[in-house]
Amino acid sequence: MKRHSVRNNIIKMLIVFMCAITIVFGWLFYREKQDETRRIKDDEYGQYIVELNEVKQLYDSGSTDADEKLDAVMNELREQKLDTGKSGLRNILIIYIVVLCVVIVLFLYIYVCVLRPFDELEDYASHLAAGDMDTKLKYRRVNMFGSFTWAFDHMRTEIVHARRREQEAIENNKTVIATLSHDIKTPIASIRGYAEALVMNMDATQERRERYASVIMKKCDEVTSITNDMFIHSLHDLDRLVVKSDEVEIKPLLEQILSDIGLGMDIVVNGDITEAVLEHSDSGRVVQVIENILSNAAKYARDTEISIVTECISPEKLPRNVHVSGADMVYRLSIKDHGTGIPDKDMPFIYEKFYRGENSGDEPGAGLGLFIVHYLMDRMGGDVELVNHADGLEAVLYFAARKVC
Repeated sequence: MKRHSVRNNIIKMLIVFMCAITIVFGWLFYREKQDETRRIKDDEYGQYIVELNEVKQLYDSGSTDADEKLDAVMNELREQKLDTGKSGLRNILIIYIVVLCVVIVLFLYIYVCVLRPFDELEDYASHLAAGDMDTKLKYRRVNMFGSFTWAFDHMRTEIVHARRREQEAIENNKTVIATLSHDIKTPIASIRGYAEALVMNMDATQERRERYASVIMKKCDEVTSITNDMFIHSLHDLDRLVVKSDEVEIKPLLEQILSDIGLGMDIVVNGDITEAVLEHSDSGRVVQVIENILSNAAKYARDTEISIVTECISPEKLPRNVHVSGADMVYRLSIKDHGTGIPDKDMPFIYEKFYRGENSGDEPGAGLGLFIVHYLMDRMGGDVELVNHADGLEAVLYFAARKVC
């Protein structure tokens, strides 16, 4: 509406200027005719009087040339007046047309190069105010506000990028909270299991009672640690989740994990647990990874046997799709259940956050377990591989390690 108002005002101003110019040139035309008439009377009046006297003398003398002379004088006078009038009118019309063209061109230039860019900026600012960040402002080099127009559109681009970064930060923040919330479930499940064992008087001996109490206290400490992570990182990116780079003796740690979480699970260790020292690892995060895998196996392959196999292998024996950084030796930890496995069509997406495959059924969950496992293994320089077998699903964890001699 405002743009049309400006255009209408420009047209009105142009019409006023054209009318004023027309009036001025009409007055000039009138004055020019008056001046021509006066010049004819003043400059040529005497000459024509002399010629007319000559004609009168010829009439008086009875000369036959009198009529020809009179016609010649009258034609000369008529042609002089017509030529003078036409010449003055032509010059005035030419000047009038030139001035009108200059005025029209000047008004068009002012509108195109000055007023229209301001109209576009005004409309563009209205779009930005309404939250429309997708509309681009065209940059024209021909107008005098080209650089300002570019700067205005660059501001829009920066706002879009800032909003995108803000949205990514919000999503990462949600992921951190969801990840840490998910990790609370496993120790709480253990606490509940051992608490139920105490209620059911399964602690027949003092030694067993002390072990149950010790596990409950340890799991409470894990919950405290995770909630501290949630508090610290609730407003930060996922990359700021602390993962230490230490050496971890895997055998005692794995034995402790199986001892703590094994209640209510049918876990079988095939052979002895291979001794090794994991490199670039965080013992707390290793516990999270293994407990997540075991928790998934117990949830989706309920009431089936879970088998564990450990071994040290050389990096050359790694599958093609597995990468372990900076490792002279790789520790391979296999956890296999005897459930239905993961559908092949879901396999490409299993490490995406919040993704849940068809095998999840009505089981509660947020689709974060494998995402957490994959993320933490990557942060520790290791990798994870899921393999479907005819008799169940195998989750294999690969850690950079050195074998204990």
